[in-house]
Parts: sequence; structure tokens; C-alpha cells
Amino acid sequence: MKTLTRPEQVTLTINGEGRDVVIYPGETLLYTLRGDALGLTGAKPGCENGDCGACTVLIDNIPTKSCMVLTAEVENRHVTTVEGLEDAPIQHAFVDNSAFQCGYCTSGFIMVGHALSQHADAPDDSRVVEWLRSNICRCTGYQEIYDAVRSVCQDSTAP
Repeated sequence: MKTLTRPEQVTLTINGEGRDVVIYPGETLLYTLRGDALGLTGAKPGCENGDCGACTVLIDNIPTKSCMVLTAEVENRHVTTVEGLEDAPIQHAFVDNSAFQCGYCTSGFIMVGHALSQHADAPDDSRVVEWLRSNICRCTGYQEIYDAVRSVCQDSTAP
């Protein structure tokens, strides 16, 4: 891992595209993504200590809380944000199941649901619940979120 002692320009792979950005020592991926150079505001600052999941992105296809990762750690890795999903089935499932209210947590849940649908073959109910526990919503009762993720996981295993 690179240790920074001063601002430095790096190339990051964000949503499949190489992007040159200046990063600072101790800068988290969340703030690099949301900053002026990238302007990707789908990952939201919530708790900023890894509890809420509103900032979840995929790093090398693994759901990761971007508030807990230094930007310097993702050089030479692939970062996908909700903006990079480009019309994924999970996004339609959230709309079809009304799986949001205020929407603040939605992108984090979408990223977790997308990753689960890509990694797990026919996850059972307990596995879906386990994956969704990594994120918090303060507006819904979670049922609609669960239904959206479950529907995509079922569809991804259809013959």
C-alpha cells in the first residue's frame, strides 16, 4: 500500500474508466469520489465510521464502505459506484418494489444487492438478510429492500 506524505496525483479506475485525481494523505475514498474532480455523489456520507453503509461501493466487486478506505489503497484496483451500474436489474427491482423512501441509504443497499446477485447462486433468505445487515435504513421497515434484492437474486438463477 502506498503511504502519502503530501498531495499526489494518481490514476484510479472508477466505473471502468481511468481517472486522474489529486489525493491527500488520509483522504478517504468517499471524499475523493464525491469531490470536484470526480463528482460521483451516489455514495453518501452517513456515519463515517463504517456502520451505516450509505457510502458502499464495490472494490474489485466486493461491497466496501468507502468511508473506511483511504483513496491511496485503491490505486490499481477497480472501483464501481452506483453511477457505474448503468441500468442494472437491482436498480429496476428497487423501483418495482418501492424499496426506498428518502433515498439516502438506497445507493448503498443497491450496491450490496448487486454484489450479492453477482456472487451468490440462489442465496437463501438468511444469506440475503445477512448481506443486508451491513447497511442501515432509518425510513423503511426493510421488507421492500429485502423483496427487491430477493427478486433479483431469484431472477439471476432462473434457467
